[in-house]
Amino acid sequence: MERPRSVHHHIIPYFCLASSSMLFWRTFFLVLLFTTTTHALVKLPENTTVPAVIVFGDSIVDAGNNDDMITEARCDYAPYGIDFDGGVATGRFSNGKVPGDILAEELGIKPNIPAYRDPNLKPEDLLTGVTFASGGAGYVPLTTKLAGGISLPQQLKYFEEYIARLKAMVGEERTQFIIKNSLFVVVCGSNDIANDFFALPPVQLHYTVDSFTALMADNARSFAQTLYGYGARRILVFGAPPIGCVPSQRTVAGGPTRDCVAKFNDASKLFNSKLSANIDALSTTLQDPTIIYIDIYSPLLDLILSPQQYGFKVGDKGCCGTGLIEVTALCNNYTAAVCPIRSDYVFWDSFHPTEKAYRIIVAKLFDKYFDRFF
Repeated sequence: MERPRSVHHHIIPYFCLASSSMLFWRTFFLVLLFTTTTHALVKLPENTTVPAVIVFGDSIVDAGNNDDMITEARCDYAPYGIDFDGGVATGRFSNGKVPGDILAEELGIKPNIPAYRDPNLKPEDLLTGVTFASGGAGYVPLTTKLAGGISLPQQLKYFEEYIARLKAMVGEERTQFIIKNSLFVVVCGSNDIANDFFALPPVQLHYTVDSFTALMADNARSFAQTLYGYGARRILVFGAPPIGCVPSQRTVAGGPTRDCVAKFNDASKLFNSKLSANIDALSTTLQDPTIIYIDIYSPLLDLILSPQQYGFKVGDKGCCGTGLIEVTALCNNYTAAVCPIRSDYVFWDSFHPTEKAYRIIVAKLFDKYFDRFF
């Protein structure tokens, strides 16, 4: 990979609008054309364009879609966002940027991917990508209901609305171009395993680990196929992390020494094997190699087990509060002190990594999958 270069995003408008509004839109796009400049950290192949990053999933890639909802799965308050632009708590479940932001930044598209439901969302942001992700979401419908987040089917409904808004702005042809060439990111599954299957004994009466992870993987495949049906052609479906090694799960189920919880990690690995097979089969069926399963388990586990190799000091606790259990409402400015050096920690709270950890993981993913992305 070559670094850096300057990328100018040339937006070619298709004016299917009434003549009275043509001047406004022509001015709008000219301003956008000459002011949208970011610095890419990866060099795309010649004649390759990635106009936007479009994101679905859970709290790992939520940027504030839950902010106006009655749910525990929201974090639009300090100290969340302490290292984000201006130190503002936007609803991102971290101290700073989350993976969608970093992917867009690396590709030179824009600095951050905003939440689609952000009331301050600018029309031009639709052209370069948004996130529909919601904290608490899962592949299994019950998972999202428990958390009070936005389900994946509802995220797709918002995406349909997004497509209609794009068409109204730039026309059918340009909209199809954006959808076809954008990077679609799906990050989900952690909540299903940690907050549904292992948290609810009644669920375990109806499912085994094998049948539950099969349900998750089948729903994930259906979701990816639906995106393909909308015209998406660069679809990255992320697997589950080593959920048994995140601080909160170690505290709750790791015993006195807070070990990684083997049965949780085994469930993640079982889901990942099924998901990988499903996505590979879908890619083969559709004869499209750019629907890709992304292994997140291995790179995150490496950071957790060998933090010093990556410049961290702590891999088994979060930065917020004691680092043992604080997440969302328990991570606040009143009852939870924040570690002074966030870059020492793999985890921000007891469930979500720091921006530094995300940056390292995204860099690893580009190194491993870049040639397949594009």
